[in-house]
Amino acid sequence: QVITALRQTGDLERLASRIPLRKINPREVMQVAKGLRQIQLIKAICSATTDEYLQRIGDGMNDCSKLVAAIEQTIAENPPVNLNKGGAIAGGIHAELDELRQLSSDSKGYLQSLQQREALATGINSLKISFNNVFGYYLEVTHSHKEKVPDSWIRKQTLVNAERYITPELKIYEEKILGAEERLLELEQQVFDGLLAELEDYLLPLQANGNLAAIADCLCCFAENAIRYHYHKPLLHDGYALTAKACRHPVIERLLPADAPYVSNDIMLDPATEQIIILTGPNMSGKSALLRQTAMVTLMAHMGSFVAADEASIPLTDRIFTRVGASDNLAGGESTFMVEMNETASIINNLSERSLVLLDEIGRGTSTYDGISIAWSIVEFLHQSAFAPKTLFATHYHELNELEEKCERVRNYHITNREAGNKIIFLRKLARGGSMHSFGIHVAKMAGMPASLIARSNEILQALEASRNSVADGEKQGDTAQQTLRHMPAGQVQLSIFDAHSEVFDDIRRTLEAIDINRLTPVEALMKLNEIKQKVK
Repeated sequence: QVITALRQTGDLERLASRIPLRKINPREVMQVAKGLRQIQLIKAICSATTDEYLQRIGDGMNDCSKLVAAIEQTIAENPPVNLNKGGAIAGGIHAELDELRQLSSDSKGYLQSLQQREALATGINSLKISFNNVFGYYLEVTHSHKEKVPDSWIRKQTLVNAERYITPELKIYEEKILGAEERLLELEQQVFDGLLAELEDYLLPLQANGNLAAIADCLCCFAENAIRYHYHKPLLHDGYALTAKACRHPVIERLLPADAPYVSNDIMLDPATEQIIILTGPNMSGKSALLRQTAMVTLMAHMGSFVAADEASIPLTDRIFTRVGASDNLAGGESTFMVEMNETASIINNLSERSLVLLDEIGRGTSTYDGISIAWSIVEFLHQSAFAPKTLFATHYHELNELEEKCERVRNYHITNREAGNKIIFLRKLARGGSMHSFGIHVAKMAGMPASLIARSNEILQALEASRNSVADGEKQGDTAQQTLRHMPAGQVQLSIFDAHSEVFDDIRRTLEAIDINRLTPVEALMKLNEIKQKVK
């Protein structure tokens, strides 16, 4: 009932702000009355509940019953947007206004009766009354009846077949008719201005109603989402440990197909034991989603909403710092890496013991060893900081897994996956321990890179991994990798136009070789042809 009433309330605060400026139109004034009618309903519902907070909302609302009655009595049921169109003011509240409306609506009938009366009095059956912008209303008489015209008529124009006359009575009525519309608009404006003056006296109650309606609307939204998407009530506490069981991303889970449930994860951050999580795993496995859902659970809990988790214990948090995504400021002369460093510096310089820090791929915009060095130093700085902020650090620099052995409050986690043949399956489940593979080449293959390019990438990767495993004592790994690349033979530079589909064509070839044409029926042949056609799409 409250949600239905709120949908019909409209934006009372916005409408109230237009009243002092005299920019509110008759239709919006009527919407104020309709909104206040819904406020009366919401007030009654909130006051009847047993919840103390909702009762306070109901008690704070002002039903403005006198104002509602004044608006509904003054404004027509379906008023125009523009007051100058006329018809905005209801009948029965201003005598002169009603009289002028009657005069304006009955003008056609009056002119017809005047025409009939003059025709009977003069015996001119062809007499007619017309109007133009030069003479106004006039009587037109054909030349055959010209002798019957009374002396009191004033001739204004002679035509080929007729004469045009005016009478004192017709002229007086014309002045009434022409002045009635202007006077109508003037009176409607006066009545409307009087109503706006009355509305101004209710500005504070209107604004308070709008604010309380917005609070009720927000609470209804929280409640509806919690019921529909199975959110649970979080526990906010004065401590520092953050835990969330079966935590989900509230946006991503709604966008997934119905047959693809969201894979939830447990999150635990504690400055005393598990302050920093180094999160590794394949590309597209869900590392960034895990960071974002941690931030959203924390934010929703502080908003007063239930959260997308089966159970959550959230510490009071002053700020959520994020360095997620890639952006640049080329107009300001700042590269993507410079923007990343600026934002990271801002985070480090504004930390507190109640901060939540989410860092995603720090250092990726520069050389590998520069990036590792910066990322390593940031983790060490956060670990040694007196504030000990809770931190989630997603990275592809697997070398950072070594920090778990060097820093007592650093823990390694990874997003699990499974390899099936030449394919990788993302399990999207958080597990203890670091990962040593990013499977970037698999992602490139999924994106549609040519098969020869993928094969060459695998050759180079295998050579680099072999060189890393055979590093001699005292020899720099970077030098070994550089020597490996220097001595690698050049790859095939010309790519076949069929490389991207070579696996598909091999599959089709095997299918054709397995077919026994002598035993194949026409229907089976068509089905096989359709199967092959689907493979090359």
